Amino acid sequence: MASALEAPTSAPSSRTPEEEKTAVAAAVSAVAAELNARGERAGGSAQDVLEAQAMMAEDPTLEELVHGKIDEGSTGEYAVYTSFHEFAEQLKELGGYLGERAADLADVAQRIIAQLRGVSAPGVPEPGHPFVLVAPDLAPADTALLDLNQVLAVVTTDGGPTSHTAILAREKGIVAVVGTGEIELAEGQMVIVDASQDLVIVDPTDEQLTEAAQRAADRAAAQSAPITPGALADGTSVPLLANLGSPAGAADAIALGAEGVGLFRTEFLFLSSDEAPSVESQKASYVELLTAFEGKKVVVRALDAGADKPLPFLTDDSEENPALGRRGIRALAHRENILRDQLTALAQADAETNAELWVMAPMIATVDETEYFTSLAKELGLKTTGVMVEVPSAAILATEILKSADFASIGTNDLVQYTMAADRLLGSVAHLQSPWHPAALRLIQMVADGGKANGKPVGVCGEAAADPLLAVVLVGLGVNTLSMSPSALADVRAELKKHTLEDAQRIAAAALATGNADQAKTAARAAA
Repeated sequence: MASALEAPTSAPSSRTPEEEKTAVAAAVSAVAAELNARGERAGGSAQDVLEAQAMMAEDPTLEELVHGKIDEGSTGEYAVYTSFHEFAEQLKELGGYLGERAADLADVAQRIIAQLRGVSAPGVPEPGHPFVLVAPDLAPADTALLDLNQVLAVVTTDGGPTSHTAILAREKGIVAVVGTGEIELAEGQMVIVDASQDLVIVDPTDEQLTEAAQRAADRAAAQSAPITPGALADGTSVPLLANLGSPAGAADAIALGAEGVGLFRTEFLFLSSDEAPSVESQKASYVELLTAFEGKKVVVRALDAGADKPLPFLTDDSEENPALGRRGIRALAHRENILRDQLTALAQADAETNAELWVMAPMIATVDETEYFTSLAKELGLKTTGVMVEVPSAAILATEILKSADFASIGTNDLVQYTMAADRLLGSVAHLQSPWHPAALRLIQMVADGGKANGKPVGVCGEAAADPLLAVVLVGLGVNTLSMSPSALADVRAELKKHTLEDAQRIAAAALATGNADQAKTAARAAA
């Protein structure tokens, strides 16, 4: 189990307010420096997460809250504890992405309090032997640097698919089941953690242990197998691409066998600023990325802001339901200068490098939006322009949309959310958030059919592509390429090699002929 500090008492301070503030400032500075240092060691998305935590520690709003409580007589420890707790509760009430960040804030507070006490920060236990780590949630700073020779798997009772525990676990290839709810486990108890089915099996039988051991051996073999281009057993090509959030992840993705990039998220350039970055600063990042993938396809998504990613210079924070408001292409069209600058930077980077650059618009819902984006992108010098299919209207209109767009990429996370009317960041409707649901699968097939009708490629870049069996189903539905977290490439590559195109189509048909996600997954397993 992961440990936590005892909460500070509310006893009045014996020091002056200025002394308390000075001590807190030193502790905050030390924690921020440690988080940044851990981020540098971890690299990749983990570095982004830990640097964001360091910024939380030094947030001026929190500093003001802490100072106010110290001025009222609180100790620095208690002021940090209560201020961070109150702010975390506000984030939880907002829900969504911001709600998920409440756990990160609590971890920062624990680290500052430990610094003030002069003790080690709470963290991962070290029993001296391999173990399954169980906790309410896991701090990003600990997840990023887990010793994978000791930690066999991670189980959290809290959190969700977008908690940093889940995000970093996927990137590092850690077996993890998150958001289990209450679970009765004791120290030394035998468990099987099955991430593919989101199951924790307590006190497994000998038969279950044998089956799990075989699956683990199969996975280890897949991870160590020679890297080859993605393909089915009959030789049908299925290019396997990487989802990346910054150029820093390029080297690892290539080492793991990525044949290119299927989704490059550009939000990292914008989210840490109060104004849009310049053409020159954007171009430098794009050149770095394209240079790393010389001769390979790189699909870049234009800025996807709004909903859980608000930007002060682009989105409207007064919208009551921003997930259904001015988001993605709608926000970009409203502030076209920002879109023009981004497309200009991409075109300039493309001209200076030798990768095969494709650019796509987020949250397309109509033919008109498609024509607007592709026309503007071509005007600014981009050769291959496409769309993200994330809302049902785009899937239904895929044949018409792909008359204008050069390609489509399906974002299954949002497509499932909007199809099922279930917020993908909300645990209470998590049972409706599965890309296995036949409703989502039918929409994916409609997009693939639209691609065939126009001779245009269709890919999937949502988390669905990282599920090995679901990847087979997607190919059976007519999807041409799959893009995923680099750590999933080996497992998906190995699974594809077990099936022919005819097999994949048969497995997909079995999944489609069901009424819910569990039935679809069961039917696919039986047909495989």
